[in-house]
Amino acid sequence: MKWKELEEEPCSMARTIGVIGDRWTLLILRECFLRTRRFEGFQSALGITRHLLAERLKKLVRQGILRRIPYQESPKRHEYILTQKGLDLYPIMMAIVHWGDIHMVDERGRPLLHQHRKCGKDFDPVMVCSECGEPLSAKEVHTHPGPGARSAPAAAAPTTSKTKARSRAA
Repeated sequence: MKWKELEEEPCSMARTIGVIGDRWTLLILRECFLRTRRFEGFQSALGITRHLLAERLKKLVRQGILRRIPYQESPKRHEYILTQKGLDLYPIMMAIVHWGDIHMVDERGRPLLHQHRKCGKDFDPVMVCSECGEPLSAKEVHTHPGPGARSAPAAAAPTTSKTKARSRAA
């Protein structure tokens, strides 16, 4: 499957990966959540080429994740601000950070701590059920076809050990 075809897949994960799934886009989004807004700021923080950065920023604007707002007229320069659609990526970004904090830190520990402004405490992001509020783990989740699933014959196909494993892993 080609990279651009991911956005057309009947799978929410594939569609999302088609938009934010490359390393530079994720790092640009990290910088956005760290309040970087200007092209030079992204370039300085990431060491990315101008061409590649411009391409990724255009895609994020086209997808409605960032807004491009002028802040200077001569020469014309823009800031990139997260839209609500972009802000909705925060749980994904925090899940990646949390995994890295658990599995990828060295002996020095976490490079950044996250503090909740309301209570003033450093926190670890947790995923909870939207219905009962209980913490979730992969072993406690079952998947089943939703209204956006592939047509009935594919969704109703016989369950194999491979599809059972895939369902358990999701």
